[in-house]
Amino acid sequence: QVQLVESGGGLVQAGGSLRLSCAAFGIAFSCYNMGWYRQAPGKQRDLVAAITNYGVTNYAISVKGRFTISRDNAENQVFLQMNSLKPEDTSLYYCNAERYGGNFWGKGTLVTVSS
Repeated sequence: QVQLVESGGGLVQAGGSLRLSCAAFGIAFSCYNMGWYRQAPGKQRDLVAAITNYGVTNYAISVKGRFTISRDNAENQVFLQMNSLKPEDTSLYYCNAERYGGNFWGKGTLVTVSS
């Protein structure tokens, strides 16, 4: 059974930092492209950052220079280091694992940034 379990969300003041983690179970983790998405109430789910199975990264323009995605294939985990957080970063953050023939989602972790 595939599970993606996010953690690390919480309440932080603007300008602060959080580190999200996603632990993957039941997949050949090193073969998957991993991503972080976010969805605010009433809005669509958007890509925040992604890292391919080869380690190539991609970021949304709104977070470039502030967020860093990384992965640890030995521990089957992907991380999102979020610095200089802004109130507009408030959202539910989801972990995604994707490859040909498979696309899996976690249940999300809530990030709230107060002004």
